[in-house]
Amino acid sequence: MNRTVDVLVVGAGPAGLAAATRLAAAGAGRVEVLERERAAGGVPRHCARPGFGADALGGPLDGPAYARRAVRAALRAGATVRTGVSATGWAGPLTLDLTAPSGLERVRARAVVLATGARERPRSARLVPGSRPAGVLTSGELQRLTAPSRRWREPVGKRAVVVGGEPVARNAVRTLRAAGVEVVAVVAEGRVRRAAFGPVPVLVGTAVAELHGRGRLTGVTVQAGDGRTATLRCDTVVFTGDWIPDHELARAYGLPLVPGTRGPATDGAFRTAEPGVFAVGNLLHGGEPAPVAAAEGRAAADAVLALLDGRPWPTRGVPVETAGPLRWVTPGLLGPVSVPLLVRPERRLVRPLLTVGQDGVVLRRERLDGTLAPWRSVRLPPRWSSGVDLAGGPVVVGAEE
Repeated sequence: MNRTVDVLVVGAGPAGLAAATRLAAAGAGRVEVLERERAAGGVPRHCARPGFGADALGGPLDGPAYARRAVRAALRAGATVRTGVSATGWAGPLTLDLTAPSGLERVRARAVVLATGARERPRSARLVPGSRPAGVLTSGELQRLTAPSRRWREPVGKRAVVVGGEPVARNAVRTLRAAGVEVVAVVAEGRVRRAAFGPVPVLVGTAVAELHGRGRLTGVTVQAGDGRTATLRCDTVVFTGDWIPDHELARAYGLPLVPGTRGPATDGAFRTAEPGVFAVGNLLHGGEPAPVAAAEGRAAADAVLALLDGRPWPTRGVPVETAGPLRWVTPGLLGPVSVPLLVRPERRLVRPLLTVGQDGVVLRRERLDGTLAPWRSVRLPPRWSSGVDLAGGPVVVGAEE
C-alpha cells in the first residue's frame, strides 16, 4: 500500500511526540508518528519513579504518567500515533518502507523526523568475556521486566550486581531493591559518589572481567585497577549507561554521523545533511532526560514548519569537534545563526576552562563555575557559537582544568 503524509515522525518517545504535537497543533497537515513497540511513550513508560516534572496539581510525575500525557497531547493536537509499526528502510528520498500489523506499506512524506532514541550497550558490545547465561541485563531490560504495567512480571533474581556509576545505576539499584532483590555491589570504573547508593557496597575503579554460570548466572569476576581480582556470587548483573544512539535508519540513508555521539550530524535547527530529513532527541546524543529530548522535538517542529512553508534548505554548515577531556558536543554543524551547544565531559572536571576556536583563533574562552560530571551535559548559551566563519575550518570546543 502506498500512501502520502505531510510529516512522518519515526519514534514515539518524548522527542517524537513533542515534535508531532507542535506540528499538528500548528496545522502542518497530516502528521503520523510510528512506534515499533506495542505502546507509545518511549523509555519513560518503564520508569516508575518521580523525576518527570509535575502534574496539573503540582504533584510529582512518574515516567508512565509522563508518557501517557505526551501521547494524549499528540492525539488531541490531531497527530496519528501508530504502534507496532517498524520503518524497515528507505525506498527513496523522503519515502520509507514500513512493516505494520496490516502488512507492508510505502509512505512518502514532505518531511521526515527521525526520533528513534538511544539504547544502552549490552554485555556483548562491552566485550565482557565469559559464558552466556541468563540473568545478564541492561537497565532498560530491567525496567521492562519490572514495569508496573506488565500483567505478569517476570522474576529478576535474588542477588544482583549493578555495573556503572551514573544516575541510571542508582535507578537500577532502587528498582532491584523494590523488587526484593539483594544488590551485592555496584561496580564502577570511574569516580562515584558512594553515598548516593546508600548501604550498597560500591567498588570504585573496578570493572567486570568475566561472567560465570551455565544456564543461569552464578557470579562475576571483578578486577580492580591494580590488577587484583575477586568473584562476587550473584544470579543477576545489570549493565547501565553507556548509551549509543539507535541510528540504524539514519545510517541506512547514508546520513553523516558525528564521531563523538555516533548520532546524525545536524545543525542548530535539527536539519540533517539530507533536505527534508530532521533528527531529534536521544538519537543525537543518547542519555539525556526526557524533558530535554522533548524540548528538542518542539524546537525541531519550527524548522519543519519552515520547510513546509517553502523556505529553502540551508547549505551545509561548519563541523563542530571536541578537544581535550570532552566526550561530545551537539549540534554537529553550525550555521549563520548562533545556537546553544550541548557539551558532555569525558571525566569529572572542576571549574573547567572552556574554549571555542576556529582555525587557531579563540572565539570564546570562559571558566565555568562548579563541576562537570560525565553523566550530565552542560548547555552553553548561543553566545558560545557566535563569530564562526562559515567559510573556515571546523569549530573546536575544548576544555582544561
